[in-house]
Amino acid sequence: MSNPAHRLWMLVSPGLPVGGYSYSQGIEFAVHAGWIRNASDTRDWINGLAQAVLPRLDLPLLLRMAVAIRTGDSAALAYWNCYLLASRETAELRREDGNMGRALRRLAGGLLGNPRAVDALPIPAFAASFAEIGASWSVTDDALCAAYAWVWFDNQIAAAVKLVPLGQTQGQRLLLELTDQLDTLTAAAMNCTDADLGQAATGLALASAAHETQYSRLFQS
Repeated sequence: MSNPAHRLWMLVSPGLPVGGYSYSQGIEFAVHAGWIRNASDTRDWINGLAQAVLPRLDLPLLLRMAVAIRTGDSAALAYWNCYLLASRETAELRREDGNMGRALRRLAGGLLGNPRAVDALPIPAFAASFAEIGASWSVTDDALCAAYAWVWFDNQIAAAVKLVPLGQTQGQRLLLELTDQLDTLTAAAMNCTDADLGQAATGLALASAAHETQYSRLFQS
């Protein structure tokens, strides 16, 4: 097998056909409401969400699901997958996670073959499908977390470039600046206990709820 780190390039590619480009995770309403007006506001919004969500929810659960897949613990996989989906505070955020998870599961069928652990999940979260591919390719935990976080940052900034709007250079500058914390986010996630799990992103919940009835929308979240 080729170097697992090289395989990760496929998972972090913006061309990965899982539909991430369709979602803004609240940025569209935040721009509409005037909460985000420029590159500085964009950086504060994305960084705030990163600190609230990634090290305390998405990344720790990504790691727990990878362990469950590697050890064949289907009950633990189902539990943590449900936990993550239940933590999405609006219908559109749950729909986003499920749609991207199913898309990546279909893609994994062609990459990994069958049977696969996530096939037993009625609605696989994106992190569940991501974890299965990473576990199958023997990707290390730190590399898996960094790749997942990179995809998250890249999708957020791509949406902001279209909505704020930002120039491509501004977007790349923000991506470089924000992803400088990948190691810190990964370390925090790897040290997150079950008692520490849970996000606190009130602004995201409010923006997503309002976005569901926003009159004019480019994105699905």
